[in-house]
Amino acid sequence: MFTGIIEAIGEITTLQPSGGDLRLRIKTNSLDLVDVQLGDSIATNGACLTVVALPGDGYWADVSRETLTMTTIGDWRSGQQVNLEKALTPQTRLGGHMVSGHVDGIGEVLWRKSEARAEILRLRAPDELAKYIAHKGSITVDGTSLTVNAVDGAEFELTIIPHTLTQTVIGGYRTGTQVNLEVDLIARYLERLLLGDAAAKGGRMTLEFLAQHGFHQS
Repeated sequence: MFTGIIEAIGEITTLQPSGGDLRLRIKTNSLDLVDVQLGDSIATNGACLTVVALPGDGYWADVSRETLTMTTIGDWRSGQQVNLEKALTPQTRLGGHMVSGHVDGIGEVLWRKSEARAEILRLRAPDELAKYIAHKGSITVDGTSLTVNAVDGAEFELTIIPHTLTQTVIGGYRTGTQVNLEVDLIARYLERLLLGDAAAKGGRMTLEFLAQHGFHQS
C-alpha cells in the first residue's frame, strides 16, 4: 500500500525485453534505499513494482504483460523521469489517501493552464472509470494523490500547486501526455458491496440495477 505522496523523481536507465515481458532498471536519485530489500514494493509512476535487484543507485523490476497492457510502461523510454514512492509502514503519515499501486487504466492530459501560482489540468479517463471519479474525491495520477476539482463525464480537472509541480513529473505534462490512473479504493469496493450476490453472477452497477434496489429514481 502507498499514500500517493511522492518521495522522489527517478529515471529509467535500462529497458530489457525478457521472454515477452520487460525488465526495468530505475535510478532512484534522492530516494533512500537503506531500508529497501529484495521483494519490497516501490510505486513507479503509480504502478506497484517488486524490487528484484539492488545495484546500489536504484533497483531492477520485472513488468508482466498484464502490467504492460494496463499502464503506460510499454511506452517508457530510457531517460524518462518517473514518480517514486516506497510502500508505507505502520509509522507512515497518511498524507494522501490509500493507494494500492494497481493501475486501473490510462488517462490523457487534454490541456493545462495557469491560475495564479498553480496549474489547472484537465484529463480524460477511460469511460469505464468515469463512475468512480467524484467531485472533491481522490484520484491517483502517475502515483500522485490528487483531489478532483471538477467532473464532466469521463473528463475531470485538477489543481496542481507549485510544490507538486516541482516534486513530481506532473510539471512536465503537456497536451496528449498519457498517465497512469488509479481510482479511489473505497469507491471500487463500495460498488462490489452494493452488487451483493449479483457480483458472483457477473452483475454490473447500472442505472437499472440501482433503480431496482431503490438507489435511483428514473
